[in-house]
Amino acid sequence: MKEYYEILRELREDRDLKQADIAAVLGTTQQVYSRYENGVNEMPIRHLRRLCQYYRVSADYVLSLSPYMDAGAARSP
Repeated sequence: MKEYYEILRELREDRDLKQADIAAVLGTTQQVYSRYENGVNEMPIRHLRRLCQYYRVSADYVLSLSPYMDAGAARSP
């Protein structure tokens, strides 16, 4: 199971974005975001929520609780 910061890095890299781009979305610095993405510091929930909105993925996906990127994806009963 991947850590949330590994998934966030993949989402960023898949879109050819720099850490500074995402830091600007969060209203923080590239250095602070780098520490989140490298697992040095835990990301505040407000930032996780904002990134889920930005990338249009569910928090369950980022947290490895679901294999589905979309919050509305089919679930087993």
